[in-house]
Amino acid sequence: MTETQPLVKPTYISLQELQKHNKRGDAWIAIDGKIYDVSKWANYHPGGEVPLLNLAGHDVTDAFLAFHPPSAYKHLDAFFTGNYLRDYTVSEVSRDYRSLFSELTKLGLFEDKGHGVLILLSLIVVMFCISVYGVLFSDNMVVHVLSGGLMGFLWIQSGWLGHDSGHYQIMVNRKWNRFVQILSGNVLAGISIGWWKWNHNAHHLACNSLDFDPDLQHLPFFVVSSKFFVSLTSCFYGRKMNFDSFARFLVSYQHWSYYPVMCFARLNLFAQSFFLLLSNRKVPNRKMELLGLLAFWIWYPLLVSFLPNWRERALFVMASFAVTGIQHVQFTLNHFSASVYVGPPTAHDWFEKQASGTLDVKCSSWMDWFHGGLQFQVEHHLFPRLPRRNLRKIAPLVKDLCKKHNLPYTCVSFWKANVLTVQTLRNAALQARDLTKPVPRNLVWEAVNTHG
Repeated sequence: MTETQPLVKPTYISLQELQKHNKRGDAWIAIDGKIYDVSKWANYHPGGEVPLLNLAGHDVTDAFLAFHPPSAYKHLDAFFTGNYLRDYTVSEVSRDYRSLFSELTKLGLFEDKGHGVLILLSLIVVMFCISVYGVLFSDNMVVHVLSGGLMGFLWIQSGWLGHDSGHYQIMVNRKWNRFVQILSGNVLAGISIGWWKWNHNAHHLACNSLDFDPDLQHLPFFVVSSKFFVSLTSCFYGRKMNFDSFARFLVSYQHWSYYPVMCFARLNLFAQSFFLLLSNRKVPNRKMELLGLLAFWIWYPLLVSFLPNWRERALFVMASFAVTGIQHVQFTLNHFSASVYVGPPTAHDWFEKQASGTLDVKCSSWMDWFHGGLQFQVEHHLFPRLPRRNLRKIAPLVKDLCKKHNLPYTCVSFWKANVLTVQTLRNAALQARDLTKPVPRNLVWEAVNTHG
């Protein structure tokens, strides 16, 4: 009895051949050794076009595993080219990462979301009502300022809710999940959830790449590496980041301006939201997003207008912005003082890049509400779909895996994370003042090893 022969003999291509298909209109990826053509799918990809184009031409198995539920695998067949990757191998760290991922899946940790979404939403509603009540029914200026601060705290918590809903489904179905995204982001906070997902997905895939990660591209206000001094081109925004005399002046004092700028960083998020929604880019649910922003720009200025004079109105706005500035500091602490690099992300070293480009913040469990899950940044970057309530559970496992493969696992106090960040900014600032002096290759290393 003879064996049944396959109808089509499989063909194999080299990694070098795969790497040639790495641009718009010709984007191939490899998953588990099989080659997929996602050129046409890029425009419809729920995570946006940028992640696919950034990783095109590479084996993206680990990245695909991290960002997609198991049900996504059934959709891959439509893009299969019939080709396989020749000499496909899996590194030891990737094998261990996938094994850990499998264990977490079997334990049901990706589905165990019970982190009190309805309770948090109820708390947000209560804070909103108290803030509005303080404005409308009190004549005391202190109460008005405190109401502004409470509004800022509300924005922080709605930000954590929007962050969670962007990574995994926090509600019973996608429709309600989308509703919570628009409510928490666009309506309550004035931030486009579409912009956030576009930006944040790129950040996760290109973690701490100076020219691919938008979360490190803050010229003319901040730089974390001397490599910005040569005016790098942002592959995310598609423009050159000019390090001119104006940028040099601001960067020279960035360690002093860091916290004041963070207090008003929300203005940039407002602007970026409108830039995206009014651009020619494809944005899902654009009309709904714009209506959400319109709702915010009706209720917030209207609330401020009920305050008795311009001084109190200014104090209310400043208080709400300054408090939410805490969240902008939290966003930067996890990455400004970590390892950076120039160039596109490479998915074959997914675990290594995520571990070296992130930093955990040590805190007690009763303070988890304050950090919104970002205190476990290493774990979150490795398992972005994992609900935040489970990040503390897996932290020891991730730490052991990093230790086994001699990879960095940095976990410091909130205070130390601030110190490291300011030191990194200060080192870059001092060198920006005199570009005639030799510039060290790695400012982050110098920052971490600077004492006093």
